[in-house]
Amino acid sequence: MASEPTASARRTPWIIGGGVVALICLVQAMPRWWVGFDLPERFERVTYDWRMRQAQRWGVPAATNLAAVLISDDSIAIVNDGVLGFRCGLYWPRHVYGRMIRELARQGALAVGCDILLGELRPDHPPVGEPGGSVIGSDAFLARELRAAGNVLLAARASLPPAPLFFTNACAAGDVSADADSDGVLRRARAYVDYRLWHPHIVRAARLLRCDLNRAVTVPGRILLKEDEEDRIAVQIELDAEGRFEVATFLQTVLQEEDAGGGPRWEPAFEDRRIWNLGLALAARAMGLDLDKASINLRRREIVLHGPGGQYRIIPVDREGRIYFDWGLTPWDSRLTKAGIEQLLAADVSREAGDTNDLAAPFAGQIVVVGSIATGNDLTDVVATPISPRTYGLSQHWNVANALILNRFIRPYSYGMEAVLILVLGALAAWLTWSLRAAWASVCVLLLTAGYVGMSIHLLAARQFWLPVVLPVGGALLMMHVTMVTYRVIFEQQERRRIRSVFSKMVAPEVVQELLSSQHLRLGGARRQITVFFADVRGFTELTDRSQAQAEEYVRARQLSAEAAEHHYSEQAAELLATVNLYLGRVADIIKQHRGTLDKYIGDCVMAFWGAPVPEPRHALAGVQAARAAQQAIAALNQERERENQRRIEANRSRLEQGRPELPLLPLLALGTGLNTGIATVGLMGSDAHILNYTVFGREVNLASRLEGVSGRSRIIISEATLSDLRQNDPELAARCRELEPVHVKGITQPVRVFEVPWRIEAG
Repeated sequence: MASEPTASARRTPWIIGGGVVALICLVQAMPRWWVGFDLPERFERVTYDWRMRQAQRWGVPAATNLAAVLISDDSIAIVNDGVLGFRCGLYWPRHVYGRMIRELARQGALAVGCDILLGELRPDHPPVGEPGGSVIGSDAFLARELRAAGNVLLAARASLPPAPLFFTNACAAGDVSADADSDGVLRRARAYVDYRLWHPHIVRAARLLRCDLNRAVTVPGRILLKEDEEDRIAVQIELDAEGRFEVATFLQTVLQEEDAGGGPRWEPAFEDRRIWNLGLALAARAMGLDLDKASINLRRREIVLHGPGGQYRIIPVDREGRIYFDWGLTPWDSRLTKAGIEQLLAADVSREAGDTNDLAAPFAGQIVVVGSIATGNDLTDVVATPISPRTYGLSQHWNVANALILNRFIRPYSYGMEAVLILVLGALAAWLTWSLRAAWASVCVLLLTAGYVGMSIHLLAARQFWLPVVLPVGGALLMMHVTMVTYRVIFEQQERRRIRSVFSKMVAPEVVQELLSSQHLRLGGARRQITVFFADVRGFTELTDRSQAQAEEYVRARQLSAEAAEHHYSEQAAELLATVNLYLGRVADIIKQHRGTLDKYIGDCVMAFWGAPVPEPRHALAGVQAARAAQQAIAALNQERERENQRRIEANRSRLEQGRPELPLLPLLALGTGLNTGIATVGLMGSDAHILNYTVFGREVNLASRLEGVSGRSRIIISEATLSDLRQNDPELAARCRELEPVHVKGITQPVRVFEVPWRIEAG
């Protein structure tokens, strides 16, 4: 139910809706200036994970050239057993990886990404024997094979880049950082990291002096290294205009070593280099995309890579420059070409022995990721991802590569898009909640929520688009609906009480219930086609005058005191009021029984109407039927009072003989009724603070009042308009109506055609 609200009530929903939207927008904006506040994002990530798991039902397309070389517990056991011709403990010497790389190169692998950190040289590892009896250091062997293959990317982290010997011989490095979100789930990866590669001597000095190079301060002409646990400067390194430092002086003053190089030697203190994500770098190399000429636009949240023949890829990123991708390809996916590292090592041994007859080349033309799935110690690389709480971390690399090859990166929503969705869904929820019944509004909002969530799953699975859910749906849509429903409950309860207080004595109880259940109820003023009813109790004025005269005569005859006289006058007034109330009450009851609206009492006159506030298509017929029933009820009442008078006459004879006062006879009154049909203004008149009445006014109301004035006693006079409506709804009754002489009424220039409605039972 929604009646026409006051101006203040009309503003309240807008204020509530605006407040809800403003609150949600504030919550959305808070993480931008309060770094530690990520509660909305946490909930959004949870929904993202759920949708990602649902999207897996549609399957994840996979490139045909993805491969994995896995280091498992079996691999470690086989190498350690010496069955391959060499025996190595848990931490393998570098030549093991060199042999693997050599075999992959011989098989024709397209690109190889090693998720193995080689941050330092290991001169303690045993050398490798070469044909002819020569030996080569394990690190040097790996460096040689890296250079020979020319397609190997080494793992790098910001705090641990590859050792320079390996870095310079590999074709590139790939970032393998795994930065989980605040809830511990790894959903995204850095597209690139800008590394500062320090000179090896500075790295040694930092290690010796316990300085954190990440806290090093570079100012014009010098570098300041600070101790790890204190903010004290441990060493200053002088630089020239090109950012170089003098190596010999540095070795002598900082490392306390003599430089055997002879003479000053200026070398760069560091080199800033952009290291791309390992998976991106692998796929870009395989596709011929130029990472060095990448166009990075974090404002537009995209990275554009160009390649030969007009080929290009647009990589969507978030505001932090990170990429989202599907984690659907696991190490056990049958579409991946897989082998244990021991298989490649065994093939390499066979090739070195000249036995190549049964050797296949499963990795020809493949993009190969090398990494560990072993358990125990620091070999375990297990992370939580959107699709599983336990996933091997190296699967990030082929999933990222797969996303670049197939152009299937997840495109995250923007701040602006989320804000627009909050506004749109908030406005839609407000409109639905305020326009429909609460139950239907709730159904519509729930259907809209289900449809939106279903669409978000479809967009993620089919279009790789992340549509925000938590703030637009959980915040704007549902919170707006709940808030507005709460307000409507409070508002409508107030309106129910208001309507009940106004109409409970004006209309029948069932009409009140109909009003309360009305969806749209206009009480503030409207034009309606109605039938207006006036009924006046005839003879009441004469009765009042006669009763007053009798009371005065009684007081004089008995010479009553002032107090006794006033008491007698009050009794007479009460009897008069009881009489008129009896007649008016009968008429009011009839009006309510015929679903009319009892407007007011005007002295001894009753005013009512049909057609508002509840629509009544046959309002003229209802009004005429009520008028006939009222006349019949008054006639029946007079018959009852006439019988009572006969009884009193009989009783008074004996009372006279006994000297007792006579019982007064009951006055018999009549009813004059006028009805008119037409357009009138209806609505609440007055104010809540004073008298509030639902009434009608206008020309047609005045005419009905005039018709009542000419109706005389016990007659029903209707206008031509009322008769016209009556002909449509009760032709038989209309045909029995008798036209009278036109009458002149006050306020209307032309004579008015009038008709008398028969009401006596014998006439029917």
